[in-house]
Amino acid sequence: MITIDFNHLGIHPDDRILDIGCGEGRHTIKACQQKNTICVGADFEFKTLVATQKKLNFHEAFNDLQCKSVDLFCMDVTRLPFKNSSFDLVICSEVLEHIPDDAKAISELVRILKPGKILAVSVPRFWPEKICWLLSDEYFNANMGHVRIYKKKSLTHAIESSGLKNYACHYAHSIHSPFWWLKCFVGPNRTDSKLVNLYHSLLVWDLMKKPKFTTFIDKLLNPILGKSLVLYFKKL
Repeated sequence: MITIDFNHLGIHPDDRILDIGCGEGRHTIKACQQKNTICVGADFEFKTLVATQKKLNFHEAFNDLQCKSVDLFCMDVTRLPFKNSSFDLVICSEVLEHIPDDAKAISELVRILKPGKILAVSVPRFWPEKICWLLSDEYFNANMGHVRIYKKKSLTHAIESSGLKNYACHYAHSIHSPFWWLKCFVGPNRTDSKLVNLYHSLLVWDLMKKPKFTTFIDKLLNPILGKSLVLYFKKL
């Protein structure tokens, strides 16, 4: 699922885009669908890059990619192998909550970003995430482990202190919050809950079909129930 709103990014032809912590490539693919971009998807886990490559191959077979090039690399967000001011756009979606030294990760994201260009960050929103932690001690050790819960003000301050300016924010994926609360209630590692599996099937259906009704409900409830906090910054 796409968390970053590409309408906030102002992407131009020949822009160099990094999706760090790309997972299975949802934002990498979206970046590759922008005309004449130069895209890099990177993740700490090699197996997720394999999944990303398979999805890129699928989209390429349907002539659905417009980028000039795309490369995938395995790397650590706290030690990025790029020169200073290498990218026009850096996307870091649902990554920082996993990183023990998030200050180092933020400094690396800022270092490789060109002046005047954009960093887009998303993390789990404080109060929906807090409920997950309260419901289950297993939750923050599942899904590769969440080591902290961010508040909007503190995360914004941490990134702005590194030389960026926040210019937009929103919340995303409201219909996912009850799913995670339910999953934490029954046990985040259980696979035999009929209710959880039914809800998951609904989310997959919504992702694939994008019906107007659930899209409307999701947008309507995002300010209240949005699972993710999304922040946009420009480097000074």
